[in-house]
Amino acid sequence: EGKMPDFIEASDIRGDLHCHSNWSDGESSIAEMGEACRKRGYSYVAITDHSRSLRVANGLTIVDLKKKKRQIDALNRSMKGCTILFGTEADIDNEGAIDYPDDVLREFDIVVAAIHTGLHQSAEQITRRLVNACKNKYVHIIAHPTGRLWGVRDAYPMDIGEVCRAAADTGTALEINSFPDRLDVNDEICRFAKKSGVRFAIDSDSHHIGHLDALRFGISVARRGWLTKHDVLNTRTLLNLRKELKKK
Repeated sequence: EGKMPDFIEASDIRGDLHCHSNWSDGESSIAEMGEACRKRGYSYVAITDHSRSLRVANGLTIVDLKKKKRQIDALNRSMKGCTILFGTEADIDNEGAIDYPDDVLREFDIVVAAIHTGLHQSAEQITRRLVNACKNKYVHIIAHPTGRLWGVRDAYPMDIGEVCRAAADTGTALEINSFPDRLDVNDEICRFAKKSGVRFAIDSDSHHIGHLDALRFGISVARRGWLTKHDVLNTRTLLNLRKELKKK
């Protein structure tokens, strides 16, 4: 009937908004990640190393952040064609508060928030944590929102409808995490969330330059969920991405 949308294509992606470096638990340097993204034709890449409470992943202290920011600024002065965004994957605590205080969060170009602990709490508590994280005006994206790890654990219990309403109401994007061990947001959640007015980010969650190629898996999920490029943050130009992030 000609009613199907123009599904998102790999060529629509202009950058990756969730990547790690060897500042936390990644294997590649920031420079290596930036150069690898430049070679892929990306306009930007967000280096979102773990926050301070996730010590098992070498989470960054506030002192570390200042040093990392100086390195990113220096790289952006020398690297042409791909801008490195100063980001974090900040932990969501048991009440939904974010691991860094607001005066630190506002210094980031982009804040990705995620649950890594308390995975066996009740659906009510998990939902409250995610909703409260969405309400933080400095949080732009909720990473791997359902917490599923293939072959390791199922998704944690939560009210996906309530989370989607909070994300839509606050302008917080939900992540389609492309890392093969995750892919925790499936096509049905994509379709439901889109109907609820939610925006998305399709990210690789790379911990090495070789992981960047995983983005194609997230794009496949998005296509099955009937997403177009207009539904996805990282199809924007750098200028328009910054405008979208500042709206929060």
